[in-house]
Amino acid sequence: MTRPNAPVWMAQRGWKPFAFQRQVWRAMQRGQSGLLHASTGSGKTYAVWLGALQALASAPRSGKATSPQGLTVIWLTPMRALAADTLRALQEPLPDLAPSWTAGARSGDTSSSERAAQTRRLPSVLVTTPESLSLLLSRADSPATLGRVALVVVDEWHELMGNKRGVQVQLAVARLKRWNPNLVVWGMSATLGNLDQALHTLLGPGNAGELVQGKTEKQLVIDTLLPPRAERFPWAGHLGLAMLPQVVDELARSGSTLVFTNTRAQAELWYQALLDARPDWAGEIALHHGSLDRAAREWVETSLKGGALRAVVCTSSLDLGVDFLPVERVLQIGSPKGVARLLQRAGRSGHAPGRPSRVSIVPTHSLELIEGAAARAAVQAGQIEAREVPDQPLDVLVQHLVTVALGGGFVPDELYQEVRSTAAYAGLSTEAWQWCLDFVSHGGSSLTAYPDYHRVRPDEQGVWRVPDVRLARRHRANIGTIVSDASMIVQYLGGAKLGTVEESFAARLKPKDCFLFGGRLLELVRVQDMTAWVKRASGRRPAVPRWNGGRMPLSTTLADAVVMQLERAALGDTSSPELQAAQAILNVQREWSSLPSTQTLVAELLSSREGTHLFLYPFAGRHVHLGLASLLAWRVARHSPKTFSMAVNDYGFELLCADAVDWPNLLQTVLAPASDEATLLQEVLDSLNASELAQRRFREIARVAGLIFQSHPGEQRSSKQLQASSSLYWEVFRQYDPANRLLLQAKAELLSQELEIGRLRQSLARMAAQTMVLKPLVRPTPFAFPLMIERLREKLSNEQVADRIARMLAQLEKAAGGGASDAMDAEGVRLTLGHGRGALADGSGSRRRQRGARPLPRL
Repeated sequence: MTRPNAPVWMAQRGWKPFAFQRQVWRAMQRGQSGLLHASTGSGKTYAVWLGALQALASAPRSGKATSPQGLTVIWLTPMRALAADTLRALQEPLPDLAPSWTAGARSGDTSSSERAAQTRRLPSVLVTTPESLSLLLSRADSPATLGRVALVVVDEWHELMGNKRGVQVQLAVARLKRWNPNLVVWGMSATLGNLDQALHTLLGPGNAGELVQGKTEKQLVIDTLLPPRAERFPWAGHLGLAMLPQVVDELARSGSTLVFTNTRAQAELWYQALLDARPDWAGEIALHHGSLDRAAREWVETSLKGGALRAVVCTSSLDLGVDFLPVERVLQIGSPKGVARLLQRAGRSGHAPGRPSRVSIVPTHSLELIEGAAARAAVQAGQIEAREVPDQPLDVLVQHLVTVALGGGFVPDELYQEVRSTAAYAGLSTEAWQWCLDFVSHGGSSLTAYPDYHRVRPDEQGVWRVPDVRLARRHRANIGTIVSDASMIVQYLGGAKLGTVEESFAARLKPKDCFLFGGRLLELVRVQDMTAWVKRASGRRPAVPRWNGGRMPLSTTLADAVVMQLERAALGDTSSPELQAAQAILNVQREWSSLPSTQTLVAELLSSREGTHLFLYPFAGRHVHLGLASLLAWRVARHSPKTFSMAVNDYGFELLCADAVDWPNLLQTVLAPASDEATLLQEVLDSLNASELAQRRFREIARVAGLIFQSHPGEQRSSKQLQASSSLYWEVFRQYDPANRLLLQAKAELLSQELEIGRLRQSLARMAAQTMVLKPLVRPTPFAFPLMIERLREKLSNEQVADRIARMLAQLEKAAGGGASDAMDAEGVRLTLGHGRGALADGSGSRRRQRGARPLPRL
């Protein structure tokens, strides 16, 4: 019987293929690989999946469905939460287009019974994650079970290509290509700025592929919820829940809405605030983030798809791929920090061809009004951030060597060529390769005496394998590159599991302490066996769990767009609602100092009882500002030893010295670009406590490389145990193996990822070309004020800070021509601060203190 082809199948449902979908089908019919870039909800999944079924499931001439021989398609998704939703989408056309095909999913959420069934026989198409694919590659029968895979699809490629999980994918694809040289690979994305590099990274050097850009008529609305009054002297999070009434009003008159926050702590607070404001919405609004129990997350996702929820307060756990057709609108609490992130979240609404998407930014401080206008302008100009690709991370390669040794073994020369076929390791030297072989075979030069690091050995035929069953089990239990702090289960006494919190947070709690989790007020009963046992509580002010990873810097693309908006405002252009709303703050900044522009660099000098303040506004993001502030302080200290306190945010930084500093004469000198790359790298490392920072980075590298283990079979290790183990290796390598390549990698990652050395170098060059506008101040400007507040929060309690802020606000408002009633009083400030620093905003502010020439930053 002849089956319908893809166009007929779509026509039967009243759909008409887009031109880009037909382009993908033709390319796949020719056996070509490629990358599809199209807006969220435009039909990317069916473009690739229907093309796959036409190319692989039908006999070329008869059009009759053919039965696959084992696993034929691997569909990679970056998140376990997407697997079930993706599987449903892939299953829909199978009865008509490939009835003999089966589909399944495999991830950390897959049940043991389903895993056992897949061990006996894998489905025709498997939806899985990079980590689960690596686990499949570690099976002894992997050449037989995976050798006939004809197609690999990498969904949401933008989420993977810029990190080590993307490198893991590159290595896995290279392994599959070795078994099937005709393997076809397709990536899908909606928010990439560097498409050619993305295609090259996916397919590897020298492999041609087709880049398909899906252009559809999809309406995107980006606007900002405007506060009743924009404060002239903001600080991070000062609006906080002051925007709650506007958010409640928007939810009341909108259809199903996703309320995105940048941190899980922020999500907990906003969910509770919405319930407090509208108790009648209980059961109509929900909370979703990655630390909640799987059952709770799945209930929220199912209810959202069924149109049963008015709103869901969520984090990046709902950023990707899941189709929630009822969602009509997205609210973004605080700055999205990047254009791509805003587009990704906007695409969660109107997630279907022809339906409009709408995202509204809810500012948490007045300057984020300008970010809203900047984000919309960047989207209209097609400016999206490029993803940087990791270069030769040896910790991932070491892990992959053990995985491949388990999965049938390898011959070093053959595997070297295979690894070099990836973009990440195309330049891998023979010396680095030999170091990796030595490291997995006997732990390198410093760990030879320890049998646990003799993980891989050649057999009589010269094939390298893992001979120790115990080491094999341990490796499989720790495959992957996702590194996070050890977590504790949160569970009711004698009841259900609620989710997990990081051990570092739970360690600060004492019995009877209360905290907010999963929208519930809980009281800690005891901590035992990596479980926080709790019961319900009421009536006491709770702590809010803090999870790492919440502090995102403003992207270069969005930062540049903000400066463009400030330049427009300086020229009198207030055509956007956001700039009109921000006029009060911009007018005071312009009157007391100056507005930054693409051609000028604004520096402000202020003398106070605390000493000499320098405020500088490069608009380069908080990571770069940390490096710049430390570098400037270090360079000044070379002329004359001094002690500096520093504060940074996404717009600029403050340096405070108790002694007088001749900034007018020093500033141009200390801002000069370094003479060469090596000099700049060394200066940045010397200006920071690089050893401490690199040691933290090494802890993550050691876990990926298999030196330390987050879990053994049947055992979960605590953060203290992991830290102690990594510190031991760090010291051993430093003393006995200083050229250890993992140490060098830790330093390189510190510079490139935490300090963004490339962006710092570009910022120094840009500042050198700009005209310096040096303004002496009588009082802090609207741009300087939030930096001063961040520094005060470091040394004062919330009560003291509230009183200090209130006094400063009253003085500044009076100087700006306002009255006492224009300034927030101490109680208002105290209420804002009482929710915890950074919880209502995004933790974007930061304070650092430098004593002498060597600061001790805490990233």
